[in-house]
Amino acid sequence: MNKKLEKYKQNLYEFREVRDLKQMLYSTAQLFGEKTGYLVKERIGGPYLPITFSQFRDDVDGLGTALLELGLKGKKVAVIGDNRYDWLVAHMAAVCGVGVSVPLDKELPAGEIANLLNRSGASALIYSAKVEKKVMQALEQVESLEFLISMDAQEDTETVKSMPQLVARGRHLISHGDDSYVNAVIDPNVMAILLFTSGTTGLAKGVMLSHKNIVSNVYNMSKYVNVSAPDEVALSVLPMHHTYEQTCLQMTCLYQGCTVAYCEGLKYITKNMAEAKATVTIAVPLIYESMHKKVWKKAEQGGKADKMRKGISISKKLSILPPKATKSLFKDVHAALGGTMRTLIAGGAAIDPNVVEDFKAMGFNIFQGYGMTECAPIISVNMDRYSKPASVGLPTPGTRVKLIDMDENGVGEIICKSDSVMLGYYENEEETAKVLRDGWLHTGDYGRFDEDGFLYICGRKKNVIVTKNGKNIFPEEVEFYLAKSDFIAEVVVRGKDDEKSGETIVWAEIFPDFANIKEQKGDLTEEELKSLIKHEIDTANDQMSTYKRVKRFKLRDTEFDKTTTKKIKR
Repeated sequence: MNKKLEKYKQNLYEFREVRDLKQMLYSTAQLFGEKTGYLVKERIGGPYLPITFSQFRDDVDGLGTALLELGLKGKKVAVIGDNRYDWLVAHMAAVCGVGVSVPLDKELPAGEIANLLNRSGASALIYSAKVEKKVMQALEQVESLEFLISMDAQEDTETVKSMPQLVARGRHLISHGDDSYVNAVIDPNVMAILLFTSGTTGLAKGVMLSHKNIVSNVYNMSKYVNVSAPDEVALSVLPMHHTYEQTCLQMTCLYQGCTVAYCEGLKYITKNMAEAKATVTIAVPLIYESMHKKVWKKAEQGGKADKMRKGISISKKLSILPPKATKSLFKDVHAALGGTMRTLIAGGAAIDPNVVEDFKAMGFNIFQGYGMTECAPIISVNMDRYSKPASVGLPTPGTRVKLIDMDENGVGEIICKSDSVMLGYYENEEETAKVLRDGWLHTGDYGRFDEDGFLYICGRKKNVIVTKNGKNIFPEEVEFYLAKSDFIAEVVVRGKDDEKSGETIVWAEIFPDFANIKEQKGDLTEEELKSLIKHEIDTANDQMSTYKRVKRFKLRDTEFDKTTTKKIKR
């Protein structure tokens, strides 16, 4: 750790305190009213168009007022669709004076959408055109809905209301003295958001979050990470129904007055970075690791890899180069990421520390954090001026983190207590009691602290492989070493009892990187492919303790099923 940076551990950023999301919205409109709050596109490939923070407030007030006129006070409003400004307007309108917002995953099949609408008891559904077909299929199994509202319809029909028309109607009502929504009193301690965890609807739990949960998370996280500079532009990439994107990017940018540009899709990330002049983004490790691979592949193809390695080595030795010097040294990489990108924040899963170290050496401020939906979500995060590549950072201010049932290596289950901890699981006292005890949230994750108080995640409690002689093996650690191979695209590690020895052995299911194998090794027979992967496993095994080594493996032809945040479903 660079000693010069340690001073920042106590030197936190200062921001205003807010009581609830409505106060956050109104104070931002007052502080940054005419600043561009959002960059949106009317069509794929079109130009970014600006929307000010004042207009955002007015749109939220307009829609909220119209929803109250429809009789939705105190009711649940579900929101589903692609990442866009209208999604945020709908969500904020629901929570800032109507009732409860129920964000839904747009990737869910129709049957699961119907199940969650029924479980939540939603009275209205606001949706985008991209999911209209699925929504209509889902409605055949839903009874509770009173209103169907389209983000894209320009006129009302017999069955569907137009969101643009509702916004206009609400604005008209406000101009004629209707202040029922604008003056609505917010209770920061009751459920405002009902978020379903990933998984099938039978297993998905409804996390109940309050205004207090969200604003305390944003306020305390902002003490570590500052995106309030006038030129800051955040690119919104991750699904907006997910609490990581919702709190850490949408709400934090709103709070700090940072412009948000909406990405057109994963294949447009670097193009949109350049168009929006984006300076910051948050993403899952898979996205950054993919960028990292592409950067090195391009360098290899252009004969610049050795020069880049030398530059990275120099940058690491000098520890901190002036930003202009680093950007100049790695100008091709910066150009590839849009030319203005400065800050890359990772979360949702562990990121390869080598990726962090390389991007840092190339002049990007990259760091990771840790959290879960049940904590709205951030529990710990690296500070933007004080971080460690392999760590998920320091507990955020106001968050108490403890390790329980620790082993001889100091690894234990992470539990935390803060104002961000959820109210509980919706209509599920039994599951709530399992994770909430005396105000402490039992995360189900194993971790350890280092001498500087930085937290490291070791793996999920439910995934741990316990050998016959009592050794604990974290599949995530084994998977990390295997995934370093250029020829392994995805891997899941499990424990299996060996019939001959009776011992618990480590078993890996592997999806090879077929494209890279063909490029580097040509067309291989089945036996040659197995031999190549066996060699890669042996290389990974050499880096681990004997009891952690992979003893059996199986190859698969297709990718693993994943959640919308690109986590493999185990």
